[in-house]
Amino acid sequence: MLKEMLAKIYSASIYGIDAYLVEVEVDLSLGLRSFVIVGLPDNAVKEAQHRVTTAIKNSGFKLPTRRITVNLAPADIKKEGAIFDLPIAIGLLRALGVFNSNILDRFLLVGELSLDGTLKPIKGTISMAMATRNYGFSGIILPKENAKEGALVSGVNVYPAEHLIDVVGFLSGSKTIEPMKVNLEEIFNLASENLVDFSEVKGQEHAKRALEVAAAGGHNILMIGPPGTGKTMLARRLATILPKMELEEALEATKIHSVAGTLAPSQPIIATRPFRSPHHSISEAGLIGGGAYPKPGEVSLAHNGVLFLDELPEFHRDVLESLRQPLEDGFVTIGRAKQTITYPARFMLAASMNPCPCGYFSDPHRECSCTIWMIKKYRSRISGPLLDRIDVHIEVPSIRYEALAQKEAGESSEAIRDRVNRAREIQIKRFREINKRQPIYCNSQMSSREIRLFCEIDKTSEELLKRAIEHFGFSARSYDRILKVARTIADLAESPKITSEHIAEAIQYRNFDRRLI
Repeated sequence: MLKEMLAKIYSASIYGIDAYLVEVEVDLSLGLRSFVIVGLPDNAVKEAQHRVTTAIKNSGFKLPTRRITVNLAPADIKKEGAIFDLPIAIGLLRALGVFNSNILDRFLLVGELSLDGTLKPIKGTISMAMATRNYGFSGIILPKENAKEGALVSGVNVYPAEHLIDVVGFLSGSKTIEPMKVNLEEIFNLASENLVDFSEVKGQEHAKRALEVAAAGGHNILMIGPPGTGKTMLARRLATILPKMELEEALEATKIHSVAGTLAPSQPIIATRPFRSPHHSISEAGLIGGGAYPKPGEVSLAHNGVLFLDELPEFHRDVLESLRQPLEDGFVTIGRAKQTITYPARFMLAASMNPCPCGYFSDPHRECSCTIWMIKKYRSRISGPLLDRIDVHIEVPSIRYEALAQKEAGESSEAIRDRVNRAREIQIKRFREINKRQPIYCNSQMSSREIRLFCEIDKTSEELLKRAIEHFGFSARSYDRILKVARTIADLAESPKITSEHIAEAIQYRNFDRRLI
C-alpha cells in the first residue's frame, strides 16, 4: 500500500515578464493506468507526462499501475512550456513514498527534464528567482545552466541541479547541493564593456554631432543618405554614448530577454544598452509582441536601449504605425480574449533610409534616376504621425577619400558619453522642479506646456526660425521639434538660455521636412 497518495509542490510560471506562483498537486489513485494534467496546460505541458514517466524510469525508480492526476493551480491562467517537468516528477515520487521530506514547502522547483532525467535550461529564470524572494520561499531548485542568472537576485538561495536524482537526494537529505554564489558587481562590470566605439567611425562629423544631440535629449533620429555611407555603423554605436545602465535597468532588461529566450548561457545579465535591428520583413507581432501565446517583441527587447530600423520605408505600413503607442507611452499592451499583457518598451528609435528609391538623390557623385513623383511616393510611406515622434532628421552624405584615409582615431564613445551625461543631469534637475504625476527625464519627453516654459527664445532666434519655416517649407509640427532639439543643444553647451546659434543648429536637423524642389 502507498502511504502517501497526494503531494503538493510549489513552482512558478511567467505572465508577461513577471513570475507568479503555481501549485503543482499530484494525486495517485486506484484505477486504470492514466496520466492527466489539468489547469489550462498547453501542449508542451501536456507532453510532460511522457517526459516525466520516462525520466523517472531511466533514473532507476518504478511507477506502479495507478491513475495519476496533476493539477496546476491557479486553474484559470494558461500554463506554458516544459518548466513543470521537475515539480511534477518530484511530486509523483513524493506521492509514491520514494522519499519523505518536510522541506518541500520551502522551495520553488522549475526545470525541463530530458528522457534520461537530466535537467535542461529554461526561460525566465531571473523572474522566477524574484518570485521566490517575493513569495517568501527560502530557495529555488533549477537547472545548473540557469543558476548564474538566478543568483543575480539578492536574498535568494539558488540550488543548481544536473539530474533528477540530484534533486531527490537533496530533498531527502542524502545529498548536498551548495547554493550558487556570484559576484554581481564583477559580473555587471565585465558585461558592461561595449564591443564597438565611435572612435572607429571615419569622417561623418556632422552625423556624429547629431547622434550626440539625440542621445543627450533622448530624441529619436532618422538618418537619410545613399547606400554605403555608414548609417548602420553610426546607429550601432549610438547605444555606446547613452548613459551607462544602472543595475536596476540591467535587471529589468535581463528579465525581458530571459523570458524571450534570447539570453545566452554565457551572458547572465544585460549590462549594456540593448541594440535591436530587426529586418524590414518583420511582422507586427514580431515587432510589438504577441502571438498565440504572447511573447515580447523587438520593441521590448530594445527596452532601455536602441531600436534601429534600417531602410525604414521598406517596413510594412501597419508595422510602422504600431510603433506609435510604445514611442508615446513607453510600453505595449497586448490583448487576448482571456488575458491582457503589458510589456515595457521604453527605447530610443534610430532609423535610416535612402533619399529616394534608387538611393542617389542629391548625391554629387552618382546620378539619380528617380522622378520627383517617385521620390514623394517613396517618402510618403512614412506617415506624419510617426514622423511627429522623430525629432532629428539628418543627411549622411558619401564619405570623401581624405576622411577614409585618416589614420588618427576619432573621438571615443566615452568622451562623448561624458558630455551626454552632463546634459542629462541638467535636464533631470530642471524637470525635477515640476510637480507632475508623469515624471520627465529628458527633453524629448516635453509636452507643449514644458516647451513654452523652458524653451523661450529671443527676438533674433524668433526671426531666424520664422525665415527657416518660410524658406524651407517646414510643417507646423517642426516648430516644437526644433525648440526641443535647440534646448538639448543649449544643455550640451551648458547654456541656461537658447541662443540663435542653438536654433540654427537645430534647424539643420529637420532635413526630411524640407521641400524637394
